[in-house]
Amino acid sequence: MHRRLFLAAAVSLALAPGAQAHHSFAMYDQTKVVTLRGVVKAFLWTNPHARVLVEGAPAPGGPPELWSIELSTSPGNLGRMGWSKRSLAAGDKVAIDINPLRDGRKGGSLKKAVLVDSGKTLTTTPVAGQVGYRPDAK
Repeated sequence: MHRRLFLAAAVSLALAPGAQAHHSFAMYDQTKVVTLRGVVKAFLWTNPHARVLVEGAPAPGGPPELWSIELSTSPGNLGRMGWSKRSLAAGDKVAIDINPLRDGRKGGSLKKAVLVDSGKTLTTTPVAGQVGYRPDAK
């Protein structure tokens, strides 16, 4: 009886969808880059991906709208790239380059963020001299 229960559990686990499955970034238009200029409303240092909420406009003089921007990796990976939960804060003035959502909603995937007051650039793509760059990373 125990053997049958064990085999049934093993088969169920083997056939179940992978718990480590990861969502695709196909929802973002990788061929377009939109620059938002605005103010950080919140920086959410959460798994599986950190997010930043920005009130901004993609066109100069346009009305500000709330955008939800996803970072391409987890807080753990961001930390290893030099980010922290304080890298962005509510009230920061930013210019953020994103790959926008394909469906036209106000969201995207972060390419880079520039803090307007300090000029500091944040990215999840390794570039020498920027947060996120690690010369030893392969």
